[in-house]
Amino acid sequence: MSTLAWVGVIIAVLVVATAVVVLRTRTRPTLTTPTERAVHATLHTASLAAAPLREGLTAESAESAAPHLRALTAADAVGVADADGTVLVWDGPHGGLAAHFADAATRCVADGRRILITSGLEESGARALVVEPLTGTEVLGVLGVVTRTVPGPGALSAITDVARYAGSQIQLAELDASRARLDRAEVRALRAQISPHFIYNALSTVASFVRTDPERARELIVEFADFTRYSFRVAGEYTLLADELRNIDRYLTLERARFGESLDVRLQVAPEVLNVVLPFLALQPLVENAVRHGISGSPAGGTVTIVADDEGADCVISVEDDGVGMDPELLRSGLDGTTAVGSGVLETAHVGLANVDDRLRAAFGDDYGLVVETAPGAGTKVSMRVPKFRPGITV
Repeated sequence: MSTLAWVGVIIAVLVVATAVVVLRTRTRPTLTTPTERAVHATLHTASLAAAPLREGLTAESAESAAPHLRALTAADAVGVADADGTVLVWDGPHGGLAAHFADAATRCVADGRRILITSGLEESGARALVVEPLTGTEVLGVLGVVTRTVPGPGALSAITDVARYAGSQIQLAELDASRARLDRAEVRALRAQISPHFIYNALSTVASFVRTDPERARELIVEFADFTRYSFRVAGEYTLLADELRNIDRYLTLERARFGESLDVRLQVAPEVLNVVLPFLALQPLVENAVRHGISGSPAGGTVTIVADDEGADCVISVEDDGVGMDPELLRSGLDGTTAVGSGVLETAHVGLANVDDRLRAAFGDDYGLVVETAPGAGTKVSMRVPKFRPGITV
């Protein structure tokens, strides 16, 4: 079987082959057969091509990936074009074919199908130019492969597999970018929720102290300014638990000024979890929900308890109030979107919870969503579990 045909087989079973290599390298110190060496070499080359493409398809990433795509396809030369058919890079000899590739790339993007050119190439010394779309849910780019022989069905299939693999890496990059944009949009949504539900009351509280206790009013204005500066900061998608707790303290200072002795706050935080990284504004909506729903709805006031415990590889954070509670089924239907969220108790209980739950699961996986415990008259406890370390998650 030819080298190019081997490439097609190996790319098609990439995940299985990876598992086989891992298992064999645990029991064998060296790769002893031609098949093992071919699998290892191809997987290594594929990983080298994937790394830049996971950053998106640009001139820089195409230039970095092209030599490895050339090796995977056993080509004399390769070209890579973007989704508009614009040539980003040409790697190898036969540079005179770049113009042929540019024209074919535009047609390939429009049709979404392979183009095989075998005529008009004699002066270059090449026999064929294979132009293959890099596809995901749509055409994301184009791969051009120059060969010295006219490729048969097996070789064409191998080139298609390489193009499909490259396209999947580009699509993953776009999904990562989409998730980042979604996270930023969700943070903006949380900020919008903070504005109508809190800022008016905070300013009204400050105004009430202006004549009776000007010094207290000045202190509250500083707390309010620091709170809004943090909440509306232009920064990353993540923050430290210590910074989130510091901002929550500002929020609670303003709320205690409004509620007086009817609002009691208890804080229990293990020092070793203060540097845990969590999504920005993931904790503040839980505290706001406890105050708005749990305490403001109770004539006698109540207590908000914030606990952050060290539990091995994870940090477990909970926000609990001893207020009015609510029907769990009503809360579940609101969070699932099966019940319209409008004014009243469901809107109050809903503040930010679905948003925070989605962001936790997107960042850390489905094992890290919110857990809500509540019942009418029994208060509400909302808990989140956050890994103390997760690769790629930094402030």
